[in-house]
Amino acid sequence: MKITRRSLNSLALHSAIALLATTTLFGAAKAAEEATTIRFLGSHGGVSAHELAEELGYFEGTGIVLENIGYAGGGPESLFALASGSVELGSAATAAVLNSIAGGNDFVAAYPSNGINAEVQSIFYVLEDSPIQSIKDIVGKTVAVNTLGAHLDYTVREALHAEGLAENAARLVVVPGPQLEQVLRSKQVDVSAFGYWQTTFEGAARKVGGLRPIFGDTSVLGEIAGGFVVLRRDWTEEHPQAAKTFVDASAKALDFARENPDKTKEVLARVLKERGENPEIAQYFAGYGVRPGGRAVDRDVQFWIDVLVREGKLSEGQLKAEDILYAPAAETVASGG
Repeated sequence: MKITRRSLNSLALHSAIALLATTTLFGAAKAAEEATTIRFLGSHGGVSAHELAEELGYFEGTGIVLENIGYAGGGPESLFALASGSVELGSAATAAVLNSIAGGNDFVAAYPSNGINAEVQSIFYVLEDSPIQSIKDIVGKTVAVNTLGAHLDYTVREALHAEGLAENAARLVVVPGPQLEQVLRSKQVDVSAFGYWQTTFEGAARKVGGLRPIFGDTSVLGEIAGGFVVLRRDWTEEHPQAAKTFVDASAKALDFARENPDKTKEVLARVLKERGENPEIAQYFAGYGVRPGGRAVDRDVQFWIDVLVREGKLSEGQLKAEDILYAPAAETVASGG
């Protein structure tokens, strides 16, 4: 075949096209390979900070993909899914997280999922005409909580302990968040506890009227993180940059929610509607109750470590707050990310 300038130019053009196609395919494959999928279980009536971060576009261009694979009935169920490898993150009350770690799960507390303060707290309600007036009156009574072994369970125990009463003096029964109001109004239980993460349900019930609060968890525990989003330590070590990006974006979303409550409610309403839940309850969202910066302090964890030591579930020095709270920058540097 006679080689001409035209054939050489044609060959060069085809080679360039082939190279471009190969590079494009390689780039796409590399991007797919670098994408990090984080599976999680959602919560009825609520939207977590990492879900809010995704809605606000904070994960765009980071390679992080969130995948909601269903709902968790409560924190312990979420932690079980995390321990089994069904999800990459869990979310539970601090006491439940500590119990799980003490049981052998190597988890780190990534960021406070919620906090409790004067504006955001768990509230224990009775019917307006109930004879129950105080914590002492719940002895022998039935209290509806979303799950056992988590925040509301431990709040009741701590409230009774502070009054010098047996910590198991009240009878706790499990009721899903959407049914808390119903079981109280129908007198199937004496008290319904609306968790700090269920302010949407609490607000809707309060608007109807006929209910009376007897105490909130802030009066028992003070201002403190209510629970944490947790990650497996081995996962943070395998994905140091993704872990840091995830935590930073979630903390940023916590700040956004505090500074932009109305816009946050709009996002929540949209998400709830897309899930097939009632978007109207988003108007009662009271915020996440987390400190500016979205970070935890040692007391958020140490308070519950001390409680579990007192109860004999942990030995003195078995767990330390600094070993449990995730420090993204330190983790990333240590892992070479």
